[in-house]
Amino acid sequence: MSATRLLSIDVGTQSARAIVFDESGNLIARAQTIFEPAYVSPHPGWAEQDPEVYWRGVTESCHKLWEQGSVKPEEIDGLALTTQRGTVICVDAQGHVLRPAILWLDQRLSLKNPALGPFYASVVRLAGAGDIIESFQTQAEANWIAQHEPEIWRKTSKFVFLSGWLLHRLSGSYVDSSAAQVGYVPFDFKNSRWEPRAGLKWRALVVRPDQLPRLLAPATPLGGLQLEAAAALGLKAGVPIVIAAADKACEVLGCGVLDPGIAQLSFGTTATVNVSTPKYVEVEKMRPPYPAAAPGRYTTEVQIFRGFWMISWFRREFAQREEALGAERGVAVESLFDELLNSVPAGSMGLTLQPYWSPGVRDPGPEAKGAIIGFGDVHTRAHLYRAIIEGLVYGLRAGATQIETKTKQPIASLRVAGGGSQSDVAMQITADIFGIPAERAHVYETSALGAAIDCAVGLGVHQGFPQAMRAMCRPGARFEPDAKTHATYDALYREVYNQMYSRLRPLYEKIREITDYPPRST
Repeated sequence: MSATRLLSIDVGTQSARAIVFDESGNLIARAQTIFEPAYVSPHPGWAEQDPEVYWRGVTESCHKLWEQGSVKPEEIDGLALTTQRGTVICVDAQGHVLRPAILWLDQRLSLKNPALGPFYASVVRLAGAGDIIESFQTQAEANWIAQHEPEIWRKTSKFVFLSGWLLHRLSGSYVDSSAAQVGYVPFDFKNSRWEPRAGLKWRALVVRPDQLPRLLAPATPLGGLQLEAAAALGLKAGVPIVIAAADKACEVLGCGVLDPGIAQLSFGTTATVNVSTPKYVEVEKMRPPYPAAAPGRYTTEVQIFRGFWMISWFRREFAQREEALGAERGVAVESLFDELLNSVPAGSMGLTLQPYWSPGVRDPGPEAKGAIIGFGDVHTRAHLYRAIIEGLVYGLRAGATQIETKTKQPIASLRVAGGGSQSDVAMQITADIFGIPAERAHVYETSALGAAIDCAVGLGVHQGFPQAMRAMCRPGARFEPDAKTHATYDALYREVYNQMYSRLRPLYEKIREITDYPPRST
């Protein structure tokens, strides 16, 4: 019997990748297309992209894959798609895109939102959910478009996430995964379906039911690849398409996390901590868990919005020396950053960072800012870099503690993915701060592997998710915590990091009052 070949199409913020796995989770071939630029900002805080950039990235990556020769197009048994979350696209009745996609990074706010009406306003007030609903309405891209681009909204026949738009290109149908609905749409997270028509979210948004795609659960066969898409991708028409999930959900699955005693950390642009659970648990009141890439489960996610974006910021602002050395030695700049980490002791000699570079709604609140405290004349940019890594992991530990409290399930080990996980020193810091073992997945491309697992289950290659994950997932390198280092970190975390936000919050509020940053409206 010939080996199964599963094609995962993974469309992120920076690039599109076409990756082939076999039924054992081995990565057989990989091709990538970088988006240049990743997005454009016509106004401060905006992030937009022509959706065709994403489709071209998919097609170019597939053709690069076939050119490598290790996998032939006719060998592909099925494909699945995973994408960045929360990027929205407006399409007219003829299927034409009406405006650039608004990315998940976009920070524009809507001021003129639908009135809830007396009944719903009372319900919100009694539930103490006014700030949550206001944030939901003002951050909803649909509400902003209806306010500022009413003609565009009038012509919008379909309002879909990037995943739904690409699935339409592949299949000819407006469908999407129920595990990709992370954003400002009327989605019922508990039941993984559109909210009943009488629900509050329909009153809070301008979106109509007919504008939204049909939802299917992960691992559901969608049908065959349509002729036009097959030609563009270099595949044969009719190749089975299987529904997967959003990139973070697939990443959790690809890390082999089904047990709620294992936390999955993502060291990506948005840093996250996730636990997979069969129970619907709100880690924060009225903040739902997200549908998992395995149907019937949820991921209780806590985010640090700017996350490992801060590494890119550090590289741009402070790493000219490493840039020059990397070019001279012919190595990746990030590989030289471990030298910076190793030159500084655990705890960065007291330099402590709070990674609230983007404000939140409750904790942190809308006034929040990032902070770095504890500077002395001994500190260098190496201390700053280590403090960034430590601060991000402190933040993830705080999120994991929230999850443990709500789920009443202790976390015994960590599975780590994302760009930052490739650093051995960052992995050791993670184990030391949490005080529990930290493991990498056996492959770097965990989102794509999660999509391949959905594809394998949907095609019947494996009979259910437990069997698929036993066959396709396994831990990679393992990092054990050092007891002495953990004691240092634990003291800094409890006695310094955990005190920073509450003590600095009054100052953040004053800064916002004086400077209007973060803005109260835009």
